[in-house]
Amino acid sequence: MGSVTLNNGLEMPLVGYGVFRVPDGEDLAEAVKMAIATGYRSIDTAQIYRNEEGVGRGIRAAIAEGLVTREELFVTSKVWNDGLSYEETLAAYDSSLEKLGLDYLDLYLIHWPGIDTNHVEAYKALEQIYQDGRVRSIGVSNFHVHHLENLLAQTTVVPAVNQIEFHPHLTQEEVRAYCREHGIQVEAWSPLMNGALLEEELIQQLAVKYDKTPAQIVLRYDVQHNVVTIPKTMTPSRMKENLSIFDFVLTDEEMAQLDAMNDGLRCGPDPEKFNFK
Repeated sequence: MGSVTLNNGLEMPLVGYGVFRVPDGEDLAEAVKMAIATGYRSIDTAQIYRNEEGVGRGIRAAIAEGLVTREELFVTSKVWNDGLSYEETLAAYDSSLEKLGLDYLDLYLIHWPGIDTNHVEAYKALEQIYQDGRVRSIGVSNFHVHHLENLLAQTTVVPAVNQIEFHPHLTQEEVRAYCREHGIQVEAWSPLMNGALLEEELIQQLAVKYDKTPAQIVLRYDVQHNVVTIPKTMTPSRMKENLSIFDFVLTDEEMAQLDAMNDGLRCGPDPEKFNFK
């Protein structure tokens, strides 16, 4: 499985395991352990998912059974926007560590920029955690160019990652170009549009051509754009499929055809309108 090098030299797997909308509990813990056994080394959760405890149990079980060491894993969580003051953000990080049962995270993100929230103060708290050596990298999620410009003008640590909604219907070229220019790694959430992309005719045609699933075509599209991708599945066979995307290459023409599907269609909230209230 490939990886990318973040702007602080840290290696991050190109394909991770997402747990958005997965209820907390033993099924989740078992799925996380299974994902690690299958080969995933990156696990992505968030405060608002309310499943950090199950994720942590799965991670710790995998470590206890010798499937992996903590150092081999890349664990991400995110602070929600009901706690964006400096002190509340510090407390949220401690809470996430406690729920996960871990000593540190590899990546900690501000989940959304908000409309009337002070994400700069929250990011300064992330900078403090990073400078204290308690997190290996920090970043943001769902930030558009003007959010990033505002952040970079008032802080000192350039975000390592900007996790955004990204897929052929929403290519976010302006955001990705800005991130490339400033050394910020783009990561895709909901890369399969909650499964809606799997019915697209072009993607199905490419799946037949390469003897792959439609999901594998989309995930391959992500990594060929150098975008980290974190699909969600609870099915062991699909866990394996989602990692099996490094034995074929889409042509430049096919990548352009997939890019041409861009029409601004979202399956999640618009960061310009979403205010968490």
